[in-house]
Amino acid sequence: MLRPMLRTLRTLPKLRGISLIQAFLPLRAIIVTLTVLTGVAHAAPPVVLQRPISLDTGTGELFGTLLLPKSPTPVPVVLIIAGSGPTDRDGNNTDGGRNDSLKRLAVILAKHNIASVRYDKRGVAASRPATPDERDLSIEKYVADAQAWGQKLKADPRLSQLILLGHSEGALVASLAAEQAGAAAVISVAGTGRPVDQVLREQLQYQLPPPLLARSEQLIEEIKAGKTDNDVPPALQVVFRPSVQPYLISLFRQNPTAAFGQLKVPTLIVQGRNDMQVGVGDAELLHQAKPDSDIAIIDGMNHVLRIVPNDIKRQLASYKDPQLPLAAEVSSHILKFISTLPAA
Repeated sequence: MLRPMLRTLRTLPKLRGISLIQAFLPLRAIIVTLTVLTGVAHAAPPVVLQRPISLDTGTGELFGTLLLPKSPTPVPVVLIIAGSGPTDRDGNNTDGGRNDSLKRLAVILAKHNIASVRYDKRGVAASRPATPDERDLSIEKYVADAQAWGQKLKADPRLSQLILLGHSEGALVASLAAEQAGAAAVISVAGTGRPVDQVLREQLQYQLPPPLLARSEQLIEEIKAGKTDNDVPPALQVVFRPSVQPYLISLFRQNPTAAFGQLKVPTLIVQGRNDMQVGVGDAELLHQAKPDSDIAIIDGMNHVLRIVPNDIKRQLASYKDPQLPLAAEVSSHILKFISTLPAA
């Protein structure tokens, strides 16, 4: 009974990332990679440099990947912020499989003369040593990291406008970090409009037998009150294990709609109709909070930005299929939005 719900909820923080720093690829290999990943052959492929990039936060070093189109003038840069749990810079989750959603998006941006940086969050993959114990993670630390990345990129003379793009929980981080990062715009992709405790209640309500549901309600109320509880039934460990409760305390304090509504820069909301984890209603809540936002609801798109029917088996399979192309409308809406931003 719990298996489908647990697969969905495994996106909460859990430190089992792979500690590898992405190696530098020769330029020829990069160009070939761009062609293969986009599925489009060009007579003259864009010259795009791929470089490892790192950030010394003062409390640990974070590692990422820079894709930089060669240009005589500064180009816009998108800071891509991954979603919750052990999700790495490419959008892959050690619990959920490899789909390369964020990597593919970065490649498409590069093809259109837009730079990007995507990075492993502290506690994940190459950045795991920055915070090896998930008890020390908090949404505030993720926000501070995004702000520091933004400030680093704004100081780079090769780059112009800074756009923060957050996927899933990363959308909340982007909203909270935007002002201090100096962002010119924010893009929310599959971002929730409700506090996480409400999302958890909704998901658990239809998956748990009455005794476990009652216990989950108690745990949610305790965590909302800032308290931890070590007495967690085995069936609820994946969601409420004691080591993740400090992070949940910090996360439950946040209101995604309020954070998004306070943004003073241009914003874009992108949401798929076939998303198993975040619904169209969340996108509508964000839009209501900031009515001047652009909003794109994409028919058939799921949480990993693929066109997939509302079939549980095919949905789960898409989370582990990096060859499945991104929904075309994702990139078209993002590219159009960035093209309308005022020059830096």
